[in-house]
Amino acid sequence: MTNPDNFKTGFITLIGRPNVGKSTLMNQMIGMKIAITSSKPQTTRNRIQTVYTDEQSQMIFLDTPGIHESKNKLGEYMVKVAQSTLDEVDVILWLVEPSTFIGQGEQEIIKKLKKSKKPVILVINKIDTVDKEKLSTFIERYQKEMDFAEIICTSALKRENIDGLMDAIRKYLPYGPAYYDEDTITDQPERDIVAEIIREKALRLLKDEVPHGIAVTTESMKERQREKDGEIIMDIEATIICERDSHKGIIIGKNGAMLRKIGSQARIDIEKLIECKANLQLWVKVRRDWRDDMGQMRALGYDARKNK
Repeated sequence: MTNPDNFKTGFITLIGRPNVGKSTLMNQMIGMKIAITSSKPQTTRNRIQTVYTDEQSQMIFLDTPGIHESKNKLGEYMVKVAQSTLDEVDVILWLVEPSTFIGQGEQEIIKKLKKSKKPVILVINKIDTVDKEKLSTFIERYQKEMDFAEIICTSALKRENIDGLMDAIRKYLPYGPAYYDEDTITDQPERDIVAEIIREKALRLLKDEVPHGIAVTTESMKERQREKDGEIIMDIEATIICERDSHKGIIIGKNGAMLRKIGSQARIDIEKLIECKANLQLWVKVRRDWRDDMGQMRALGYDARKNK
């Protein structure tokens, strides 16, 4: 690393309405898939911390659940996680979609941002979906609401202007030594990332067939060496949790076809993560109404005490 007197380091949070692309953007900025992505809103449930380090700076990103109207205890928990990060960071990234419409959800976020003393960078994401000539109109609309430190237009999906956004963030970070070793990418335990990868594949494949009440737990991860060729294999057992017996049947599918499909797609990303072959065994269990049961939520890893 370069001279620490010229080195910048700090914490950045990504906030916004559900499904605006926060997880996709964070994955692009760090250059590795840590947070899962889905077309369904409220995919991220816990605060996920990732780290990007180069010769100039170390950026620690906090990807949070989308701020939304709560419909159950899980929803309330997710909103608290998102709001709790605003006072803990050095820079706030507010992601919005390219539009002149600012609804009640955006207005609630604006109220919270105006109370914060941290620099706020407005990120207008998904610009690949609109005519570029209209961007100035969207920018002007948001400028009427509050003063932003910067306004950056990006497409996280297409990796458009990611470097420009990183440069903008770096300007507002304080000088200081790195918090993490330069090889650190996340503080998330490997087994938690494995569980999230499986949940992502389930959400994508099941689409609207099963409501959002899916959780995944990694029961065990054991490394072994295959005798015949010495290849390293990771034996992984994981459980998909759902809320209804009818959901269990859909997740398993006819003759286990859907469960095998979830497993085969998850295995590809898991093997990239662990850098060896994976033997993935999936199970499905029913835990009725777990999203409204604080005890079950904590057992599944959704504990507000962990995100303070």
